[in-house]
Amino acid sequence: MAMSGGVDSAVAAARLLNEGYEVVGGTMRLSKDVRPVDETRDCGSDRAAADARRVADILGFPHYIVDFRALFHARVVEYFLNTYAAGRTPNPCVVCNRYLKFSGLWEKAREMGADFLATGHYARLQWDDALRRHRLLKGRDAKKDQSYVLYHIAPEMLPRLLFPLGEFTKSEVRAMAEKLGLPVAKKAESQEICFIDDDDYGRFLRENRPDCLRPGNIVDHSGKVLGRHEGAPLYTIGQRRGLGVAAPTPLYVTGLDIAHNRVIVGTAEEVFASSLTAGDLNWLTGKPLTSPRRVEAKIRYGVRTGWAVVSPQGENRVTVSFEKPQRAITPGQSVVFYDGDEVLGGGTIESAAAGKISP
Repeated sequence: MAMSGGVDSAVAAARLLNEGYEVVGGTMRLSKDVRPVDETRDCGSDRAAADARRVADILGFPHYIVDFRALFHARVVEYFLNTYAAGRTPNPCVVCNRYLKFSGLWEKAREMGADFLATGHYARLQWDDALRRHRLLKGRDAKKDQSYVLYHIAPEMLPRLLFPLGEFTKSEVRAMAEKLGLPVAKKAESQEICFIDDDDYGRFLRENRPDCLRPGNIVDHSGKVLGRHEGAPLYTIGQRRGLGVAAPTPLYVTGLDIAHNRVIVGTAEEVFASSLTAGDLNWLTGKPLTSPRRVEAKIRYGVRTGWAVVSPQGENRVTVSFEKPQRAITPGQSVVFYDGDEVLGGGTIESAAAGKISP
């Protein structure tokens, strides 16, 4: 049982015990800071491990700490910095799941003789007799559904996974924790970027990648200079605040031209795009896409899906054409494809094509 020290993994462990599983808890040690600012930032810290161990002691199963600090820095922190430096917006949770939780931690679990890896994600697995394979589905709680960050799981691993919370809402999980007397029942939700305590990405870049931050021009789509910036990687698609540009109508970041060190801005209408290209694909169906398919596509966690046609462009790239233009399609983020509740697969957004808002 992958235990973060929070309420979700604690209740997931309790449910597995109740179902008759032999549970062994494992917490990934990720952070070099043993005393994070607050409990919303303690993922992978000593405090998180201590909370997980308290739960394991109460429920009566063994608990271990797996030191992934070096792997986390190499796979997640360096990726985060390199992606921002390249003018894209990273998704560290997807990468952490891909290389640490569902790869590194699974290998450790196998070394211990485990048959399954369980997590507290709000997602579901379902065996399909007709297809003769497992399907990854959205969690029942639409507000907490985390299937978006799980699209990179290898399809052959699905039979070895358990998601005990997939059928429950967050409020139900907290109620279960209270009933069980677990000390993490009221613990606050963790933040997405656990390794930047103050959420100041600019400071983090200046301290770790100062060479990528060079002053340059802010321009419109015609190339007209409207202002100056302190470093293109400090901006992201859809951003409005902090541009320092006077204009008769509000302006938003619509693109980053890293080659020429320019930040491109436009109107609210120009933030929308009608299509994108994505690469680094993973298909949970076990088979790559060979012909165009109509799907529901999600371009970032927390937004609604939009109807689109996804078309293969070679072995590991697709184009996605939306029926309605989407706001702030951002290179570096993930696009995930759904058929109803099922996650078909996804990839990393490489570029977007401009469109207009439908009337």
